[in-house]
Amino acid sequence: MDIGIGLPNAVPGTDGKTLIGWARSADEAGFSSLGTIGRIVYPSYEELIALSAAAAVTSRIRLTSAVLIAPLYANTALLAKQVASLDRLSGGRVVLGVGLGGRDDDYSASGVPMAGRGRHLDEQLAEMRRIWSGEKLGYAGGIGPEPVRQGGPELICAATTPATFGRVARFADGWIMAGGSPDMFAGAAAHLDEIWQAAGRSGKPRKLAMTYFALGPDADAQADAYIPHFYDWDGDLAGYFRAGTVTSAEMARSMAAAFAAGGCDELIFDPTGSDPGQLRLLAEAVL
Repeated sequence: MDIGIGLPNAVPGTDGKTLIGWARSADEAGFSSLGTIGRIVYPSYEELIALSAAAAVTSRIRLTSAVLIAPLYANTALLAKQVASLDRLSGGRVVLGVGLGGRDDDYSASGVPMAGRGRHLDEQLAEMRRIWSGEKLGYAGGIGPEPVRQGGPELICAATTPATFGRVARFADGWIMAGGSPDMFAGAAAHLDEIWQAAGRSGKPRKLAMTYFALGPDADAQADAYIPHFYDWDGDLAGYFRAGTVTSAEMARSMAAAFAAGGCDELIFDPTGSDPGQLRLLAEAVL
């Protein structure tokens, strides 16, 4: 199983120098992916911008949005062009993870209705696939640049609902579970494989998971400060994610082993702080 690490793009107060240094260190340490978290109404860096900055100072590591709330990007053609541009500039390292999000203020601020967002996402995925495949739309041809991989960058979808699994089978290359236990992951992964095969897809979807981490002597205080702040709109959700936050090296190793046993292809540890020492401690624990 691959081990990725999140960029602290959604950790308030992270400056540009720290973000870029984090990306470079993650690449050098051997993590498989840099992941980002998407929000609008929050003091976070937009995902594609953050990943572009990371791309400029790395050469190997995958650039994974985990996840970008696609319906908030009302111009799907522009989104497809931005993703293809990042993919081409990074040498084909983009993994586009998409989801629906659950905050009404993100949608309100974006001027996009929450109602029907699942249907909208389906339409977006179909349109992006057509664009990345070179669909001709004007006198100059299609919307470029052409992605490195034929048909577009790797595409993954978030959540564990039947609609999401159907979306993965129709449009995507894989799935990511944000939060949740290894046992929950294993059960959902087996169900996804059944839906994938029923849809006539060959092989198996790539399966990813995300969990938060905070390490060192102040781990609990750091997690207690960040998780409730990020999930301030839903106390139950905040408690759920806080309970699953990795707060020791032993827990990190145990979590990684359990997800690997459950069929996970890549586990991304998302930071709750942006001190570079957090990255070093995680690398020592799980790489």
